Amino acid sequence: MAAQPLVIRIKTQHGEDVDWTVQLGQLSFHEVLEVIAQVLQDNTPAAFEYEDEDGDRITVRSDDEMEAMINYYLSLLAECEARRVMAPPLNIYPQVKPGGRKNIHNLTVNTRPAGAVPKGADSGISLGYGRHDAELREILASGRIVETDILHLEVLGRGHSGQVYKAKHVPTNNVMAVKVIPLDITPEAQKEILSELQILYKCDSPFIIGFYGAFFTENRISICTEFMDGGSLEMYRCIPESILGRMTVSIVKGLNYLWNLKIMHRDVKPSNILVNTQGEIKLCDFGVSAQLVSSITRTYIGTNAYMAPERVLGDEYGVHSEVWSLGVFLLEMATGRFPYPATPRDQELSPIALLQCIVEEHPPRLPSDKFSAPFVDFVNRCLQKRPGDRPKPQDLMQHPFIRIFADGNKQIISEWVCQELQELRLRGTVKGL
Repeated sequence: MAAQPLVIRIKTQHGEDVDWTVQLGQLSFHEVLEVIAQVLQDNTPAAFEYEDEDGDRITVRSDDEMEAMINYYLSLLAECEARRVMAPPLNIYPQVKPGGRKNIHNLTVNTRPAGAVPKGADSGISLGYGRHDAELREILASGRIVETDILHLEVLGRGHSGQVYKAKHVPTNNVMAVKVIPLDITPEAQKEILSELQILYKCDSPFIIGFYGAFFTENRISICTEFMDGGSLEMYRCIPESILGRMTVSIVKGLNYLWNLKIMHRDVKPSNILVNTQGEIKLCDFGVSAQLVSSITRTYIGTNAYMAPERVLGDEYGVHSEVWSLGVFLLEMATGRFPYPATPRDQELSPIALLQCIVEEHPPRLPSDKFSAPFVDFVNRCLQKRPGDRPKPQDLMQHPFIRIFADGNKQIISEWVCQELQELRLRGTVKGL
């Protein structure tokens, strides 16, 4: 078997699933047993099970049987890639009674124990994904969040598919953001819901918005996430380079995290990047995200203004298109204005004129007399017309602009955000944060 990353989810009876990332070419049956033993501690497992396409449990007791399990899972991955949907991890079930709960090196404990499917889940939403409807029900059943525990405080924003509330989780008194989406929306919007839930459920990164859980109630679904009290970067303009540079480090790390999971965000823009008063920066809104298939896709989706030329033209595109979107975002945040047209003339552009500018005009540039040479160079490299001329995603972190500000200094971001919020409140332009 060719060596490639594989996520094995060890399903334990005490409610803590443990994810283990390995290389297929390095995996043996006894190595799996050793890891299970470390997870369970008080037991010595002799075998484990997995579920086939019919939901039947198949026992694995040898390398040959494990190879059959891997081959089945690889066929499932190929099917998911062909359908451009996110594949579930490979779930295995130890044939022992649960022991201790101590975690081990390189394993991530999933602290969202499974529970019963909420009332109405089976009759509420159907997204036409076959077995992925079952995955949706699993996600919805995975948290401890229920409607009676949520107190809506105020509306934070409205989108094409629903509203986002600032809310309080009454049992813990924690503040969270709750996106409430009616289920009488279009099939395309329903697919976006599933995409967002799959990605939020899968991600575990300090640079991705935290996911608390989701639930059905009557004719709507509620998605509960971390509340970022600084709002989105859309609220702020002319962010100083010393602040924006440190924000960019977190953004690039978040994008690299997604890219390593073979996920494209596909809608990188100021409103989808959140900040809090602790100086943390996190990506959000994964409704239009896509699993990468051979690193390219043809789907025309996202916000037109931040699209790379190849996306506007309907050509195949990959993660290099997100590097372009990052460059447009940085220009806007640094200068305080959207960079198209490239000069301040004709501020109002029709959608068609905007797309023509992206494709036909020379890319906009940061003024070299107002910003540092590394910053100007970084943006220039991101905004290359040809995708192959832009930096590779894994190379972004090595650019001098990123290295200069990769000092982990959240305090300077925190102080700036708090000061900006105070001024926004004095002007009456921000509420609820």
